[in-house]
Formats: sequence, structure tokens, C-alpha cells
Amino acid sequence: MEALRVSYGSDLSSDSDDSPRASENTNCVQRPMSNPMEPINLPPPPSDLLQPQNSLDFTTFKGIRIRSFPHVQGNYALHIFIPVRIPFINRKQIASAIKIMSSLVPDLYVVDVDIGLSDLCKDNEQFEQLILEREFHISLGRPVPINVHQIDSIVTMLRQRLQFQRRYWMEFNKWDVFVNDELTRSFLSLEVTGNGLLEITRQISIVDEIYRLHGLPKFYKNPRPHISVVWALGDVSSLLKPGAEELNKFRNNAGPSRRHIFTCNFSGIECRIGKKLYTILKFAD
Repeated sequence: MEALRVSYGSDLSSDSDDSPRASENTNCVQRPMSNPMEPINLPPPPSDLLQPQNSLDFTTFKGIRIRSFPHVQGNYALHIFIPVRIPFINRKQIASAIKIMSSLVPDLYVVDVDIGLSDLCKDNEQFEQLILEREFHISLGRPVPINVHQIDSIVTMLRQRLQFQRRYWMEFNKWDVFVNDELTRSFLSLEVTGNGLLEITRQISIVDEIYRLHGLPKFYKNPRPHISVVWALGDVSSLLKPGAEELNKFRNNAGPSRRHIFTCNFSGIECRIGKKLYTILKFAD
């Protein structure tokens, strides 16, 4: 781990605070009851939902894609999340950590891009564009398949019950490793353990209740909000965890002034259903 000490140990920084702003209200739409004896002719779904991406959790490895749930005609993949961007001031030290992990663990890939990290490390400009400048996300619910008739109800409830959220700061304080339920992928992630944890946990509870009302599985019992940066095929946590622990140790030894890996403002909540993105809550920059 000597390379971690040289490349990452002295390059930590944090952000300053900002003031919150208010959100917009959204009204709930009520639908009339239908006669159960009459046939119901449902309107066709929007054109941009006709060919959805029916799995949000898949991997590409030597041309093979592994889905977290099977494709079913008429189902659409639902994912509710907080968008996150890494501030410019923190990108250098995070880039150093990612590159060192790439040298320690073979066959790492960029999350959602599915490009080999070892190839990206050879091109600094492409590395910065595809990793550091991109948008990450904190999941507020499990990515699950839903039926077309559930879309309007879910989006309406999300907007109605999350409209009064206030702005807050999120502190990403810890490197850690997560493995998906199917043990098909391992993720190197940045976890929220300080400011923002309580607020995100409350938002997850709201989403859980909406999931319950639609017969969908709830989130994990003890949620750990995080953004995933890179992934590897299979359960390789035994390879990734020692590197993550070293990164945390060097940061902790740097003193209380460098307790954050990075901080950023909560900017809103989005919901992706198939290929369509719905804005649930958004704060002006």
C-alpha cells in the first residue's frame, strides 16, 4: 500500500457551506373509478417509454450482460435517486485514489459507462471527462421493474410527499466496498456518514412507503447512502477492501480539518423509469 501513501495521503480538501432554497409544490391527480364489468381500454404509453432499458443493474464483460431482473414485456425499470457531482476542488485527490485502486485490482470498470479503468488511466483527458465530470447518484430505493399502469401513481406520490424537502449538505467521509445481492458485481464507493445521513435516511423511508403501497420491495433495513465510482465483476471485496481501508486510514491521520473526502449540496431528487427521466424535486443552482 506504499503507493497509496505517496499518491493520496496529502491531497485532501473540503468544501464550504451554502444556504438552502425552497422547492415547488405539485398537486395530486385523482382518477375516477371504473365499472369492473366494463372492458378497460388503457391509453398507449408515451413514445419514449416504448423501448425502455429494462434493467438498471447489468454488467458488460467480454460481451456478456448480466441482468439483476429479467426482461418482461410491459415492465419498466424504476430507479429513484439523488444526483451528485464531485466538486472540482476535490477531483485530483479522488482521481489519485481511483488510479491506485486500478493498479491494485485488475479489471475495474467505470460505473454506468462500462469502460475498463486501466484503459482510461492512459488518457488523462478522457479519464477526467468520463469519471470526474460525470453525474453520480445516491439510490433512495431499489432498482425494480414496475408495470406501465403504476408509472403515473408512483411519480405523483413521489412529488407530493417529497415536495417539502429542504436543502442540506452531504458529507462523503468514507471509502467502502459494496457487493450487490446477486454477488455479480463489487463496487468501490464513497459513503455519506456525516451531515446529510439523517436527511437521506428520512427520504428513503418516504420512498419505502410509496414502494409498499405499490407492492414493491423496500430498501435495505439499515441503509448506507453512497455513490459508486467503479466496479468489478463478481465478489472481489477481499481485494478492494484493503485498499479502501488504507485510503480511510491516511485521511483520518490527516487531522479533523480534512475529515471529508468531499461535500456537496443536496440538489434534488430524480426518478428514471425506462429511458425517461422525471424530476421529482429540484433546487436552483
